[in-house]
Amino acid sequence: MGFQLPSHGIQSMLKEGHKHFSGLDEAVLKNIDACKQLSTITRTSLGPNGMNKMVINHLDKLFVTNDAATIVNELEVQHPAAKLLVLAGKAQQEEIGDGANLTISFAGELLQNAEELIRMGLHPSEIISGYTKGINKTIEVLKELVEKGSENMDVRNKEEVVSRMKAAVASKQFGQEDFICSLVADACIQVCPKNPENFNVDNVRVAKLLGGGLHNSSVVRGMVLKSDAVGSIKRIEKAKVAVFAGGVDTSATETKGTVLIHTAEELQNYAKTEEAKVEELIKAVADSGAKVIVSGAAVGEMALHFCERYKLMVLKISSKFELRRFCRTTGAVAMLKLSQPNPDDLGHVDSVSVEEIGGVRVTVVKNEEGGNSISTVVLRGSTDSILDDLERAVDDGVNTYKAMAKDSRTVPGAAATEIELARRVKEFSFKETGLDQYAIAKFAESFEMVPKTLSENAGLNAMEIISSLYAEHASGNTRVGIDLEEGICKDVSTMNIWDLYITKFFALKYAADAACTVLRVDQIIMSKPAGGPRRGDQPAGMDED
Repeated sequence: MGFQLPSHGIQSMLKEGHKHFSGLDEAVLKNIDACKQLSTITRTSLGPNGMNKMVINHLDKLFVTNDAATIVNELEVQHPAAKLLVLAGKAQQEEIGDGANLTISFAGELLQNAEELIRMGLHPSEIISGYTKGINKTIEVLKELVEKGSENMDVRNKEEVVSRMKAAVASKQFGQEDFICSLVADACIQVCPKNPENFNVDNVRVAKLLGGGLHNSSVVRGMVLKSDAVGSIKRIEKAKVAVFAGGVDTSATETKGTVLIHTAEELQNYAKTEEAKVEELIKAVADSGAKVIVSGAAVGEMALHFCERYKLMVLKISSKFELRRFCRTTGAVAMLKLSQPNPDDLGHVDSVSVEEIGGVRVTVVKNEEGGNSISTVVLRGSTDSILDDLERAVDDGVNTYKAMAKDSRTVPGAAATEIELARRVKEFSFKETGLDQYAIAKFAESFEMVPKTLSENAGLNAMEIISSLYAEHASGNTRVGIDLEEGICKDVSTMNIWDLYITKFFALKYAADAACTVLRVDQIIMSKPAGGPRRGDQPAGMDED
């Protein structure tokens, strides 16, 4: 009774409720299919004319964007194989900050071609070995395509920075790239330290303010806090700053504990002593030379009263990250409780002023000197989702700046590089013998996805464009790419579209790695999922952290 004999085979080994797929048809092709679906989503939003996706995540937040990293992050991909592509895209986003789309779409294309090869009867391991040879050859060719003289670039030269940043920003905000790049380049160059390799992406902040249009945006040297100053003093020049992380409040006095009060007099005296204590503390701060008090928490009424009396400007920064940045900008040391600050702990600001931008009162903290200073790009836009998308474009620009500070070599953009790679790797495949050559040829063909997608997204005839690109490249013009505006092939140096070598390098490498990883899988074994509520049913209002 009760206990039945286990069924035979793998069923007998695993708990009931598991799923198990094996073999080419069930596992490999299913995986490839899932990855294809994912890359179909991203590829239509590749490049400057990319379409936007509307993603609504599990918290009902709406994203309208063509930034692949954002899209796949919010999609909560369940399929294990497609997750591998998402991870490759994430790795690219972490490493370079641009090119996540290329990574995912290219990997999807590689897998789609692998499927054709499998149907032709090649074994996945032969495809993998061909793909590995293909990617090695690609990296070799990519090095040769680097633009001469692009490696010794001056990171503080705005024109050079903009020319390298343009492609990354254009793919997010086509038509606005010149304006955005100019903003981002200014912001980055301002905070670039002596050794550009130490450039910290965190030092360029974005403040999003509703209202106005993109052309009202500007770069502020310093921080922009989205809050008003607490007291009545709204503006101060060249002043010392004291930062208190714990808040400026009466509770900061040392009179905690239970006090038994018998008469009204004692009550008055008690209040008076507390008042005197607060005054004493605030006076101590004022005497130390500080003109601005920054509080990390609440500012008490009484404390505020004395700050006004001693002509101290009071700012409240509730986010501890902002507070940390503020300290970094001004060189102040945050003190835990209200007390007389050491002269060394005080920071310095050139000016703090409350300004009104688009009907919102913001506090602008400016500091000119030093490499650890912060610049803020103040973005203006009419709706939240436009602002979010602008922020992503700025983010890409800043990350590209960081990447170019490490390695400033460029390759021709506008799909010129991809066509050249396709051509050269194709040639290489003819020299190979054995079954690898089919895989290498398919690898080469996969590069056509980029010009094809770019032209399709722009509504051009992809076949015509690709064949004319091949013709141009075969006659030795390795710099010919697609001019999306006019719909013809043109030399990219006249259009000034360059991609960073390092972006391409990592994107293609990650894509090939991800594709090979997916192909290496021949069995999927899933245990029965554990009980309990599914992720995604979490109560609304909680964020991931």
